[in-house]
Amino acid sequence: MVHSGGEAGNAVGRERFLADAAARGLHVEVVERPAALSLEEAAAGMGISPADIVKSLVVKHKDGSFLFALIPGDRQISWPKLRTLVGVNKLSLPPADMALKATGYERGTITPLGSVTAWPVYADASITGRRISMGAGAHGYSAFVDADALTSALDAVVADISDPV
Repeated sequence: MVHSGGEAGNAVGRERFLADAAARGLHVEVVERPAALSLEEAAAGMGISPADIVKSLVVKHKDGSFLFALIPGDRQISWPKLRTLVGVNKLSLPPADMALKATGYERGTITPLGSVTAWPVYADASITGRRISMGAGAHGYSAFVDADALTSALDAVVADISDPV
């Protein structure tokens, strides 16, 4: 798979991710991971369960702003729950180019850490109390981090915002 950022873009994204984590006093462990065709394959390759891979979804607010929704890999975003929590009647997933512009990260690398704009973060309550894996700002890399430290460092709203897949 070819990515427009190339290796240089990958390094910049990873450096931005690490710099933001360090500035927040957040310990992260970045690991190189092989390409995977599915979430299950990615989890197996890292020796973790799909629930331990947390997706950072960029969500577009009807006013044109964005937010991050952190959802465990074995669950999906619950639009009704998230809309109620945010207090709006319309939220959506933006196209890939809009997500890139909003965060500075390509899909598959998105993370709230190091985003070009510090959008609000909403984390599903089921990710707490454990070590999770998430995007590290670059293709082919994942970061391991304590979910409670992450949500605290990001001042995230932690709530039930997902449903089983």
